[in-house]
Amino acid sequence: MPITPYHFGPSGFIGLLFKRWLDLPVFVLANVAVDLEVAAIVLLQLGHPVHRYAHTLLGGAVVGILWGLLALPLRPWFAGLMRLLHLPYQTGLAKSVLSGVLGVWLHVLIDGIYHRDVRLVWPADATAFWRVTSRHLPESRVEDLCVLFFPATVILYLILMARQQRRERVGRQ
Repeated sequence: MPITPYHFGPSGFIGLLFKRWLDLPVFVLANVAVDLEVAAIVLLQLGHPVHRYAHTLLGGAVVGILWGLLALPLRPWFAGLMRLLHLPYQTGLAKSVLSGVLGVWLHVLIDGIYHRDVRLVWPADATAFWRVTSRHLPESRVEDLCVLFFPATVILYLILMARQQRRERVGRQ
């Protein structure tokens, strides 16, 4: 699913669910960072496959680490965004890097189910993950699951936001 919003439902849900241990903005935006590879391949007309090194567990870890490090100077902006969303925000180097890696890996796993050209265990040439999962999860089912995560994410967000607002009211009293 190159450069589509499908990844934001699952990443938003998982990011919110584990926000204590993950840097939510870094985790969610890791799904954009990894698809810069696909955008470059398509724009530069480099042919197929469009999912190459960043769409592997090894290459994805490198992309995630780089994104986690590059996101560190954006912490004040992310903190403002999280305040606007009424969600607490605390991060650091380890949390940012971990969130970058896990966010990219989530993206790569979803793409590994959806796209035949994703080689999760590169440099091995295996596409076994796609062959096994595509029998049980056809493309349309993967899309449906990703879309279903959107309302689940909104509901989880509303619950967390209400809880945070209640804490803030109690703290002011």
